[in-house]
Amino acid sequence: MSTPPAVDVRPATPTDGDALGRMGAALARLHHDYDPARFMLPDDIEPGYRWWLVHELENRKAVVLVATAGDVVVGYGYGRMAGKDWNLLLDRHGELVDLWVEPAARGTGIGARLAEAVVAELAARGAPRVVLSTAAPNQAAQALFARLGFRATMIEMTREVDAPARPAKRRRK
Repeated sequence: MSTPPAVDVRPATPTDGDALGRMGAALARLHHDYDPARFMLPDDIEPGYRWWLVHELENRKAVVLVATAGDVVVGYGYGRMAGKDWNLLLDRHGELVDLWVEPAARGTGIGARLAEAVVAELAARGAPRVVLSTAAPNQAAQALFARLGFRATMIEMTREVDAPARPAKRRRK
């Protein structure tokens, strides 16, 4: 029986672009599958993610990390620094935007390592807190983030404008 290669977490480089595009697109497809009306899925999702994440490598407010097993990228984490946001009532903060681990590598602690590494890098850049969002059906991600000390603070709700409003259910006394 062979021993699986050790997993390293390191800053992404432009040579990771193909893997970042593939994994970012997989994350976008997962969200779109959860709720196609809420989550867009452009035709160019993979090259679009590749371009965006490689572009973010030059952004001093962004953190893009990859997890590698040998020379294979098996996950990535993407975060960024953000300023005060009056709309969300958020003071200066870091945001964990994306976290993806390839399905075959899940359950091995890679997601936790990536998330903690993104949080550590954002903290080193001055973030006093890190905020993230998860898709409502993604209970596995929510459980991971709760184990890492994140707490629920907001719930996003979406209604399509052309959908009729549903009357509130009345309580019977």
